[in-house]
Amino acid sequence: MTVTIIGIGLIGGSMALALKEKGFANKVIGVDANPDHCTKAMELGLVDEIRGLEEAVLAADLIVLAIPIDRAETLLPAILNMVNRQVVMDVGSTKKIICESAATSANRGRFVATHPMWGTEYSGPEAAVKGAFEDKATVICSREDSNADAVALVEKVYGLLGMHLMYMNADDHDVRVAYVSHISHITSFALANTVLEKEKEEDTIFELASGGFESTVRLAKSNPAMWVPIFMQNRENVLDVLNEHIAQLRKFKACLEKENYEYLEELIEKANGIKRILK
Repeated sequence: MTVTIIGIGLIGGSMALALKEKGFANKVIGVDANPDHCTKAMELGLVDEIRGLEEAVLAADLIVLAIPIDRAETLLPAILNMVNRQVVMDVGSTKKIICESAATSANRGRFVATHPMWGTEYSGPEAAVKGAFEDKATVICSREDSNADAVALVEKVYGLLGMHLMYMNADDHDVRVAYVSHISHITSFALANTVLEKEKEEDTIFELASGGFESTVRLAKSNPAMWVPIFMQNRENVLDVLNEHIAQLRKFKACLEKENYEYLEELIEKANGIKRILK
């Protein structure tokens, strides 16, 4: 099986590692617009060779589209128009717009929209992680619009990666990830900016930052080239979640302003309910 990875960064590089390790791919071809990424991916052994886009697509059995979602949306129809037997899958964090983009091609059935629910705050080929996807969830969206053999191949890939599968339509996916992923990143970005604005002494931040602060603000190190397009494409859902989040923050603010510590305790106890879900 020849696999072409378009975008040899965190997700694409980690997937390349895993597919080679599992014996699924006997050759991995890399495509990346950044020459430094191509060089580093070869040095790290993430890919076996680098090729141009069309050559890499035509040589592949499976194409993994792992670039920022605004670029993926634009590039996908061109890729689908090149394929015949090949399967194309993406790994982006929003699904509605890329599914609409795929629908413009007569080869829509060769595309499977997916979102492996794993990532870190790092980017580039050096960020690739061995065993990254094991015991994580992945979402396959709008599978009824994909050919059965294409879905089966993608299911096999994620099974080999040790992931458990979820299925939903693209709209439902985008609503849910706004709550469980996108708002977390906005909160982290905002908190980082708050601390940087209020505390000008960087050494003090470093010395005082405990594990709780570090884990909360970790996502603020994420790549803006990836996250701005995500917020753009999922704007309405993110705004809805953000409005609710702001309303919750105002409750905490009002408790402190009015010295209503009884209600403050109720809010914290209510938040503790998340322990039923996240253990």
